[in-house]
Amino acid sequence: MLRRPLPALAIVLAICVPAQGFGQEEQAAIRSVIESQLGAFLRDDAEGAWSHASPGIQQMFRSSDVFMGMVRQGYEPVYRPKTWAFGELRPSPEGPEQEVRIVDAGGESWVAIYTMERQPDGRWKISGCRLLKAPPNTA
Repeated sequence: MLRRPLPALAIVLAICVPAQGFGQEEQAAIRSVIESQLGAFLRDDAEGAWSHASPGIQQMFRSSDVFMGMVRQGYEPVYRPKTWAFGELRPSPEGPEQEVRIVDAGGESWVAIYTMERQPDGRWKISGCRLLKAPPNTA
């Protein structure tokens, strides 16, 4: 019987385990929720966008119209993105944080950091979004 040293097994396991402990299904589900909400914003579908907000966000804003108004006023790049690309998904004390790089309608670059919350039924909802101006490219 051939025995392999334990370090070789550790290397194989490190390659097979997704970064930051999130499985491919979780990553895909989180990205799908964010993309669905961004699409709802682009269609001015307040109910669709609202459906992806966590219960805490829904309680804070009370209605889809109030929520949509807040996004229009305070999150214009998220409300009307020209393009977006997913960055790193990482754990945080508040829940997984998904980085999304956004270019707005005027060509400005932003970083939106979405905090996600798993619901009792297993679905993911958006529990927060921080919007930061992207640093200028130095290349």
